[in-house]
Amino acid sequence: MKKLVTLLFLSITLGKLAKAQEFTLDADIRPRFEYRHGFSSLYADEAKPAAFVTQRSRLNFAFKDQKWSLYFSAQDVSTWGDTQQLSATDGNNSFSIFQGWIRYAFDENWGIKLGRQVLSYDDQRILGATDWAMQGRTHDAAMLQFSRNKFDLDLAFAFNQEGQYNFGTDYTIRGGFSYKTMQMAHLTKAWDQATFSFLFMNTGFQKYTNDPIPQTDGLYYRQTTGTYYSFPISFLTITGSAYLQSGMANAATDLSAYQYMIEAKYKAGKVTLIAGFESLSGTDQAGEDKNKSFFPLYGTNHKFNGFMDYFYVGNHANNVGLNDFYGKVQLAVASKGNLGLDLHYFSANAELADDFSKNLGAELDLYYSHSLGQYVKIAGGYSQLFATESMSVLKGGVTSDNTNNWGWVQLIVNPRLLTYKVKGE
Repeated sequence: MKKLVTLLFLSITLGKLAKAQEFTLDADIRPRFEYRHGFSSLYADEAKPAAFVTQRSRLNFAFKDQKWSLYFSAQDVSTWGDTQQLSATDGNNSFSIFQGWIRYAFDENWGIKLGRQVLSYDDQRILGATDWAMQGRTHDAAMLQFSRNKFDLDLAFAFNQEGQYNFGTDYTIRGGFSYKTMQMAHLTKAWDQATFSFLFMNTGFQKYTNDPIPQTDGLYYRQTTGTYYSFPISFLTITGSAYLQSGMANAATDLSAYQYMIEAKYKAGKVTLIAGFESLSGTDQAGEDKNKSFFPLYGTNHKFNGFMDYFYVGNHANNVGLNDFYGKVQLAVASKGNLGLDLHYFSANAELADDFSKNLGAELDLYYSHSLGQYVKIAGGYSQLFATESMSVLKGGVTSDNTNNWGWVQLIVNPRLLTYKVKGE
């Protein structure tokens, strides 16, 4: 009798849980061919160009009911041919869990989200999904969320460890501005055609000493604070941002840096014209008491300052900064194609050594994308950098006389594989 009552109770409970549930399953497969002849760094005299195909294969599962949401994403990121044929195992460590989080809604306004998740805001200058990089970028964090009347507030907290230890909390993962602790507040207020946001982010990094041997010695902190906005003025859309960085650049050096950007967009029919300027502060090569080099920590930096990734994509940290004047022309071709042309003029924000000019050169980016169906898109582009001798100084003395160019073609296939809904009463 007790078993029957228990089974009846479970049936009723599961029946209630099954109301208004939704399951989805998506795929994201994108092979990309690249030809590199001076991508990210100048092409040396004796160098040989590189060519390869890399591929992301991602599977995304989502679940949602009235209170709970769950998202799980697994991926393999590899280069064609990087595993020996007939190998019983994949030895390149290319498989990973991209996202894995749960969210509980307290009510229609408040919720909490826990786990590995993407933090992407505004134009993705400071925090972004970094979707161009096949692996993407995620954060292991807890987030408290509030949303009401076009006002959104996210409060995120992270405490990172590289293992499950019995003693100590040392964190020795140091690449890519990997932090040990993080606290973030991001708020956004939207109107009909305008938006304004504010960001505060405090990141704590493990401090090391070398006396007498390398060992950990607490944390040092970097704060990033600023705003992003977008609003219409007559026939233009004005977009901009401004951020300050303070705290410590490393365990021993104070940090005082800034970034600001202003951009105007005009759209007429199938043509869109964009003009803008961005400045990221830098430190004189001769040296200064403070580090004045701004770094857009966890943003999708590939979309800014030229597609050839000479600045802030795994490089240009603690350097002379950047001033970027740019103009863009975008054209809708037929009903399913988009053609774009970007021109950037680069100069150093701080002084170079030995009175070298601040002029770093220019970059031209040509790109095209075309929809081949509901969930298939092909895109490609060609970029060329016109470097100066000052760019050579920044890039380790490699000559600036050689041709520096890059080409790519990418196929993106992201179908919805399954949708299953259980309707509530």
